Amino acid sequence: MNQHVETSNELNSKLPQKMLPKTVFWRIAEDIPKNLAWALMFLSITIPIVLWSIISSTGLIPSLFLPSPAQVWGAFERLFASGDLQKDIAFSLFRVVAGFSLAALFSIPLGTLMGTFASIRALLEPIIGIVRYMPAPAFIPLLILYLGLGEIPKIMLIFIGTLFFNTLMVMDAVKFVPKHLLETTYTLGGQRKQVLLQVIFPFILPNIIDACRVNMAASWNLVIVSELVAATEGLGRRISVAQRYLKTDEIFAGLIVIGLIGLAIDLLFRLLLRVSCKWAMD
Repeated sequence: MNQHVETSNELNSKLPQKMLPKTVFWRIAEDIPKNLAWALMFLSITIPIVLWSIISSTGLIPSLFLPSPAQVWGAFERLFASGDLQKDIAFSLFRVVAGFSLAALFSIPLGTLMGTFASIRALLEPIIGIVRYMPAPAFIPLLILYLGLGEIPKIMLIFIGTLFFNTLMVMDAVKFVPKHLLETTYTLGGQRKQVLLQVIFPFILPNIIDACRVNMAASWNLVIVSELVAATEGLGRRISVAQRYLKTDEIFAGLIVIGLIGLAIDLLFRLLLRVSCKWAMD
């Protein structure tokens, strides 16, 4: 036995170095050191900015099509000083939060019930499967016809665009609840309501937060679309007006602001996941 172990060790020591990499960069399904993670995240931001600066400084692409980072920063300062940027952010953020919150209010319990009870799933999944393939922007003419040009149609567009996807993602999360948890709860005398609220829902809560985090991006896409069509305020409206007057620097500034807001919201969802589901992070 000892001879076999020694032989194996000798063979392993003779394997090519490339088959036994020492670097942590290519580890599969393993964490990397925090210093490396921070360095990579820093590079993911700085490299595009540096390339952007270099390309714009060469003059090969006119500033009308590719303004420099300095020009975009100037547009940001100009919009901020006038107060237009803050107003546009406030309107867009309100629409996104209102529409997405309304969708979450319906989709989370609906998805949980559909995943838990096959009868409800059989009743609702076919119609949801049909409607979710209808592009939400296609509802804009009807929403304007029924609800006018105020805030309600914009909020309802976000509601329609996120409700069905959120519902199905929550429903799918229920499938991964271990059967032995349900059986144990019933064995200990648990009732149907207790199984639903004290076993299934806590188990899928991390998946619900992840689903909301993913679908929040869709909400931002939809609010920009709605503001391009009919709005007097909002980041989408600001981009539309800038395009009309060939203010490319303001278009870039608006896009960057949208990206930064999206990143902040994504980080808030990650924080919520860590705070509310510490047991799932272990």
